Amino acid sequence: MTTLTSGFARARRWLRDHPLAFDASLAFCVLIAMICGSFADPGKGHGPTFGTRTPEVFSVLLMVLAASALVLRRRRPVAVLAVTGVLTAAEYVLMDPPAPVVMSTVIALYTVASRTDRPTTWRVGLLTMGVLTVAAMVFGSSPWYSQENFGVFAWTGMASAAGDAVRSRRAFVDAIRERAERAERTREEEARRRVAEERLRIARDLHDVVAHHIALVNVQAGVAAHVMDKRPDQAKEALAHVRDASRSALDELRVTVGLLRQSGDPAAPTEPAPGLAVLDELVDTFRNAGLPVEVAGADRDPRLPAAVDLAAYRVIQEALTNVRKHAGTGARAEVSVVRVGATAEITVLDNGRGSAARRAGSEHGTGAPDGGGHGLVGMRERVTALGGALAAGPRYGGGFRVHAILPIEARTGEPEPPGPAAATGERR
Repeated sequence: MTTLTSGFARARRWLRDHPLAFDASLAFCVLIAMICGSFADPGKGHGPTFGTRTPEVFSVLLMVLAASALVLRRRRPVAVLAVTGVLTAAEYVLMDPPAPVVMSTVIALYTVASRTDRPTTWRVGLLTMGVLTVAAMVFGSSPWYSQENFGVFAWTGMASAAGDAVRSRRAFVDAIRERAERAERTREEEARRRVAEERLRIARDLHDVVAHHIALVNVQAGVAAHVMDKRPDQAKEALAHVRDASRSALDELRVTVGLLRQSGDPAAPTEPAPGLAVLDELVDTFRNAGLPVEVAGADRDPRLPAAVDLAAYRVIQEALTNVRKHAGTGARAEVSVVRVGATAEITVLDNGRGSAARRAGSEHGTGAPDGGGHGLVGMRERVTALGGALAAGPRYGGGFRVHAILPIEARTGEPEPPGPAAATGERR
């Protein structure tokens, strides 16, 4: 039973995917039904009798033509209805008793009703019902009130009603499906909007928390500095307020930022930020990846400020990444970190001949064709935020050069010229 059901399901899917084959099969079945019906004699007794008459050649020709027209019922429904209606009317006018060519008209009328709007269905249906019923009543030898004549009226009327019902059901199902899809999209958009609004509210709360507590810490720190020498008790009290305010700020920040985390977010890193202290490990990762790197100078004593140390590490990391991606095979890189007065100079050189023009284009913001090109922009923004300068461009004779100058005293705001040493960072 399961095999039979699955077989019917596969056949139904195949016929749905091949509508012309389905219409051809339907037309063949209608032709067989019309030919079988043409052997029946309505009679005047207790029902029709079979084998008492045979169809005329002209009737068989009309039945074949009408069934053949049904093959195109989906593509040209109105034209197929017109052809089958004319052939049926010709059968009623010329043959007595007529063959059941009207079967093809019933199928064609159902197709028109199921694929057009309701006003068209009513107009075409009433016209077809009227013409065929009048032709059957006027030109047939049986009385006009015979059941065969009223059967033509009934079958054409039921075909129109059935087609209109199927069309209405399809429209209803499509409307429900569209409404469900629209509701799903609206629900998702509403959820995203609510999440965005909630995050905006949390961001405002975060701003209020930071502004309030930092202002309080600033005031109390100023008081402590003012009375430190003359009234140490009040200075201790002010510092205690600073401690309480900072603890409260940290607690509120932890709670507020925790609300922004989602279930799939990775845990916050607990290790310290990288710096030049782990430069050798960074260089080893690129060497293991197949890029020969030489550290020509790595002046890491005394330690740089944390922000400068991190920026220097990131500049070297991004520059070596660009060499690995764009310099081509056989490229070598050289890294140097040198302190010059109150600045630290980071230089990354390579002799690659792969995509130096591509990297230079990304420096100017044009980007790489594959959607990259933001590495140098990010390095420049990071260095500029500390008040430094960065220059990057092709080297004379081939290769690429990245040169960053970072002030030892990290600062934010408008960058200032780093002094005469900046001349070493100009593009060549």
